[in-house]
Amino acid sequence: MIDRVITSGTFSLDGGTWEVDNNVWLVGDGREVIVIDAAHSADAIAERVGGRAVRAIVCTHAHNDHINAAAELARLTGAPIRLHPADQVLWEMEYGTAVPYEDLGDGETLKAGGVALTVLHTPGHSPGAVCLYAPELGAVFTGDTLFQGGPGATGRSYSSRETIVESIRTRLLTLPASTVVHTGHGDSTTIGAEVPNVSD
Repeated sequence: MIDRVITSGTFSLDGGTWEVDNNVWLVGDGREVIVIDAAHSADAIAERVGGRAVRAIVCTHAHNDHINAAAELARLTGAPIRLHPADQVLWEMEYGTAVPYEDLGDGETLKAGGVALTVLHTPGHSPGAVCLYAPELGAVFTGDTLFQGGPGATGRSYSSRETIVESIRTRLLTLPASTVVHTGHGDSTTIGAEVPNVSD
C-alpha cells in the first residue's frame, strides 16, 4: 500500500542551495497509485511505478526539491499535478507559468487503489503546505511540516514558525498517537512521539 523512493538533488531558496535527499511516496495498490512529492528524478519514480496508473502527482508544497520532477513525471504518466494554490509564488520560481496544476483543497479526498487520502492544509513551512491523512493505513504524509524531531524549517521566505506550530497542534496532533508520520526527508516517526517536540 505504501512504497518509498529516495531521490537526491538540491534545494534552492533565498540565494542558497543545499544538497538534499527526498522521500517520494507511492500510495495505492498493484493497479494504481498516487505519487506524493515528485522530487529530482522522474525516471526513478516512473520505474518504481512500473505499469501502474498514476492517479495524481500531489505536491505537499512547492519548494523546488519537492516539485522539480513533477512536470516530467506528468508528461510520462499523463497524471495531473495537484498543489494548494497558496504556493503559487513558489511554484512559479520553478516553472513560471508554463506548467499547469490543479488546485488542491483542504478537506478534499483523493483515492487510489482503495486508499483514501484526506488533504489537511497545514501552512507554516510554506503558505500552501498540506499533509495527506490515510486513516485506513494509520498514516499521514507530512512533507516538510512535521519531521522526526519536530516541526519543519521556517527560517526562509514565505514561512512562519508560529503558523507551523499552530497547524501541527490543530491538524496533526489531534490524530491518533499511533499514526505513522511519513516525512519529506529522513525517517518516519509517529504522532505520539512528536508531541513533546512541538512547542513555541
